[in-house]
Amino acid sequence: MSSALEHLLHHPGVWRGRDGALAPEETLPTGFAILDEALPGGGWPRAALTEVLSAHQGIGELRLLMPALAALTREGRWLAWVDPPYVPYVPALASWGVDLSRLLVVRAASGDEGLWAVEQALRSGVCGAVLAWSRDAARDGRSLRRLQLASEAGRSWGLLFRSVRWAAEPSPASVRLLVEPAGPGVAVSLLKCRGRGPSAPLQVFPRGPTGVGLQASERTRCN
Repeated sequence: MSSALEHLLHHPGVWRGRDGALAPEETLPTGFAILDEALPGGGWPRAALTEVLSAHQGIGELRLLMPALAALTREGRWLAWVDPPYVPYVPALASWGVDLSRLLVVRAASGDEGLWAVEQALRSGVCGAVLAWSRDAARDGRSLRRLQLASEAGRSWGLLFRSVRWAAEPSPASVRLLVEPAGPGVAVSLLKCRGRGPSAPLQVFPRGPTGVGLQASERTRCN
């Protein structure tokens, strides 16, 4: 074996089949036992991109994430919301246990500026999570790849909210989930999950305030 090949095979970024399984990702408990059991590592991946797909906004997708987001603020990490379609409803966030002093809302002047803000926030290393509704990122596979790499570099949880119509498109995101209304809760289908195949819908019943984003007059087009 050549010395160059031997050097390559000993690089920490190279995995060989006989070496066993890859090291698990660092995860954050979801706050819901049924989801923790379904996700590799027992929770949301902390340093990766997660896509949240839904047919409509405000069906419970944010409530599904609140326990984990609140836990990040208790660690002293920032939550950056980039171009949310509604003004975050502060009383509801506080009721979920979110430290409001760790909340940052970014309004971008253009799609490119919004994408730049998402990428920089992910790379900064100070944001526990970056929630993004960037329309440009939703249409550009290269941009999605940049966001995934930025999540890894900054050890930050990237959350991209997209329309369900993008479900059939390829994506570098670590986790892709479809959220649909289901009675008093939501049905969550894991469309993509590293190390596991797609799942049947899981019934999740978030407990807590019913709203986390209001102010319809502040709504922006986001699909």
